Amino acid sequence: MRAAVLDEFGPPGVLRMAAVPDPEAAPGWSVVRLKAAALNWHDVLVRQGRYDSPLPHVPGADGAGVDAVTGDEVMVVPSLWWGEDVAAPGAGWEILGDRRNGTYAELVRVPRECVVPKPAGLSWAEAAALPLVGLTTYRALFTRAALKEGESLLVLGAGGGVATMAVSLASAVGARVVVTSSSQEKIDRARGLGAAAGVRYDHPGWPEDARGLVGGRGFDVVLDSVGTWEDALRALRPGGRLVVLGASRAEEARIAVRPYYFGQYSLLGTTMGSPQDFAGLMSVLASYNVPPPVVDRAFPLDEVVAAHERLESGAAFGRLVLEI
Repeated sequence: MRAAVLDEFGPPGVLRMAAVPDPEAAPGWSVVRLKAAALNWHDVLVRQGRYDSPLPHVPGADGAGVDAVTGDEVMVVPSLWWGEDVAAPGAGWEILGDRRNGTYAELVRVPRECVVPKPAGLSWAEAAALPLVGLTTYRALFTRAALKEGESLLVLGAGGGVATMAVSLASAVGARVVVTSSSQEKIDRARGLGAAAGVRYDHPGWPEDARGLVGGRGFDVVLDSVGTWEDALRALRPGGRLVVLGASRAEEARIAVRPYYFGQYSLLGTTMGSPQDFAGLMSVLASYNVPPPVVDRAFPLDEVVAAHERLESGAAFGRLVLEI
């Protein structure tokens, strides 16, 4: 089969197209003939060697296609072997595309429980774009932060996959959503997904600007996928919840201890999600009017380098997809 392969770690140009052996079917496993694979920031970290993936390696966590045995149209859930404890993943947990070959290929082999029916209303690109960010965002907002109808949510960022999914899910269940961005265009597009308003984070007083959009008291929940905890805490109401799931802008955070505990804040870490979280996501999609995942652009698999360059540029609004 054809696949995008890493022989070394580095910038986007280290990805190359190659012929690799087809994955073989085995008891308890499914082989999916992929129609599309979506890019995630996680893939950039894999490409850079942050997860010490074995080389040569086929990255990619998200995908949708046809089950090679049953002929069913399916999505691939990239959270493998979460374990029995819904509170946190077990020792055997891994993300597809970290230690074993992923979805930047014509075929992928995954545990059978990680193959789920493709929603009939989604295109192949939209279906490929749903599992990782949908699962991750659902767990962050509802399992960890317990976001409820009528509460306020600040999403740091407006254009990424998690941000667009958070706006769609939270506004669908009746939360008031505000986003941040350095781009007014992205704020306007987030409003089209259901955000009530947005603020420019390139203004030094942006946390206070954001608080002003919810009466000045602050937000019930702040979703931080970039790692700017100090600013995020300034936007919280007393007793609010800061849920963190990324470090794209900062990998270390410094916060003052006394204001933190006097503020009665909750700091919640999260990543990916369990089978129960995925079932919860699908329930929300079935029960509420949630728009399909936003696809910024689709690239042929052969143009994987250009797709990674756009992902790293920060120019995309929504997901980038490889058509296979």
